[in-house]
Amino acid sequence: MDNIVLIGMPGSGKSTVGVLLAKALGYSFLDVDLVIQRQEGALLQEILDTRGVDAFLDAEEKAVCSVQCREHVIAPGGSAVCREKAALHLKSLGPVVYLKVPLEELTQRIQNLSTRGIAMQPGQTLADVMAYRAPLYDKYADLVIDCGSGQTLAQTAQQVLDRLHDLERRP
Repeated sequence: MDNIVLIGMPGSGKSTVGVLLAKALGYSFLDVDLVIQRQEGALLQEILDTRGVDAFLDAEEKAVCSVQCREHVIAPGGSAVCREKAALHLKSLGPVVYLKVPLEELTQRIQNLSTRGIAMQPGQTLADVMAYRAPLYDKYADLVIDCGSGQTLAQTAQQVLDRLHDLERRP
């Protein structure tokens, strides 16, 4: 397995689960949000506030498409699936795992909605964003991991490993 790509809503645990997976596999961890910030010379929220959502999505697509690596766990931003070119590039890097978290739990996890750097149009709610993105996550995912209430991030990481091993064993 060259890489593992984690997709899902903001607050789904992509970064934390990604680090746990990377440690378990002896891989490196790549947070694409940091690539965006480095390439653009600005924080995610600054890009959204000064340039708008479409410019942010353009910058994210450019950052995602610049990723070329092996033996990494990759955590793109939650909106990476909003641009087909970026989503297809992620699929080319390795199996794509959707960390699916119920909206109620995401709402509890995300306390800094307005400053977190989430690509949302003015007036949109987290529910609106999820309604738009969930079908895209399903479309591009090779595996869907239901991360329900009470499951720790370590348990989620173990579930991802188990399911990936099952996927590798399939003919």
